[in-house]
Amino acid sequence: QVQLVESGGGLVQPGGSLRLSCAASGIFFSKCLMGWYRQAPGKQREVVAFVTSDGSRNYSDSVKCRFTISRDNAKNTVYLQMNNLKPEDTAVYYCRAARVADYWGQGTQVTVSS
Repeated sequence: QVQLVESGGGLVQPGGSLRLSCAASGIFFSKCLMGWYRQAPGKQREVVAFVTSDGSRNYSDSVKCRFTISRDNAKNTVYLQMNNLKPEDTAVYYCRAARVADYWGQGTQVTVSS
């Protein structure tokens, strides 16, 4: 049974930081592309960042230079370090694992507000 469990969301002031984690089980983690996506109210889900099985990283233009994605294959976990958060980063953040099939976590809420 595949499980992706996100954690680390919460309420933070503009300019603050959060670190999201996604712990995976039931998949060949090291072979998967791992990604973070987000969905704001009334908007479509969008990609934030992803890291391939060989460690290559890609970011959306809106988060480049502020967010960092990383993976720890020994812990089957992918992280998203988010710095200099802005109100427009407010969304539910989802973890995705992709190889032969796609798997998604349940999401964690990030709210950036003063």
